[in-house]
Order: sequence, then C-alpha cells, then structure tokens
Amino acid sequence: MGYPIRFPGGIGRVLELRRVRVGLIADKVCVGLIGLGFALAVLPRPTLGEPTEETSKEGQLDADYAAGKAAISAKDWNSAIRLLSSAALRDTRNADIENYLGYAFRQSGQLHPAFAHYQRALQINPRHRGAHEYIGEAYLMANNLAKAEEHLAALQRICLIPCEEYEDLKKAVADYRARAPR
Repeated sequence: MGYPIRFPGGIGRVLELRRVRVGLIADKVCVGLIGLGFALAVLPRPTLGEPTEETSKEGQLDADYAAGKAAISAKDWNSAIRLLSSAALRDTRNADIENYLGYAFRQSGQLHPAFAHYQRALQINPRHRGAHEYIGEAYLMANNLAKAEEHLAALQRICLIPCEEYEDLKKAVADYRARAPR
C-alpha cells in the first residue's frame, strides 16, 4: 500500500491555492483580451471583406454579376444569362446569382433551366426568399399549383414579419386561382 498524502493546512488550503492560481490565469487572459481589443481598434481595417457603411455592396460585385443585374433591369434576358453564367462559374456558392439566373431563364421562357437554378439557389440557402417566390411563380407558369403553394408555405414560415416575397407569391397564387378553369 502507499503512504497517505497529507496536505499542510488541509484540503481546504489546496483548494484555496488552486482558486488563486486560476484567478491569476483569468486575470492574464482578461488583460490579453483587452490588449487584443485595443490593437484591433487601432490597426487599419482591411478594405476587402464584408461591405461597411462606407463601401456599397454594389461596388464589390463581380463585374459580370453587376452587368448581369443591369441586363435584367434592361430585360435583356440573353445577355443576363450569359453574364450571370460567367459570374456563377467564379462564385459557385452564391444563391443570389443562381436566383437571378433562374429569373432570367424564366423570363426568357426557358422553364427547365430556371427550375434548375432556383433549386440550386435553395440548396445553397434554403431560406432564400427571392428563390422561393420566383420558383413558386415558375410552378404557376408550369400549371403546378400544389408546388407553388409549397413555396408559399415555406415563405410564410421564413418571413417572421410580413415580407414582399410572400405577399407577391400569395397574390400570384390568388390570380392563378381566379384564372384557372373550374
């Protein structure tokens, strides 16, 4: 057998020493974090990264993406598709590009690729309100009311407060029902 371990001052003294040691370490960590915060506040901020109030998000867009959005505004669907497809090759995880591509294809009457791009946008970001609205409208163009209503229900869950995408798809569904033969 071994010898019993004896603590001068008892176990309470050991716990007290341990508490003091932990306290010193915590003090050093706190001082280090304050120093780090000061250093980060003083150092110049990089210009790349997330846009700030001083830099617009539009200024940081891929040139083809920005031109593709302009082509959509001009209703030049073929140019929009070409430019946005080019931007999508460079930014494969951008749900907005995929959504705009779906919109351009849908507006040009090409539903099959439109559905593919909307679905890709929703794979990247399942809560993308614009993609839910636009794919719902595409389903109405394809006479699939049930699928459009699925996306309307998804928007109802996503939009905690009233949102334009939900209201627009809700109106499109109501208009579709009013036109549908009985």
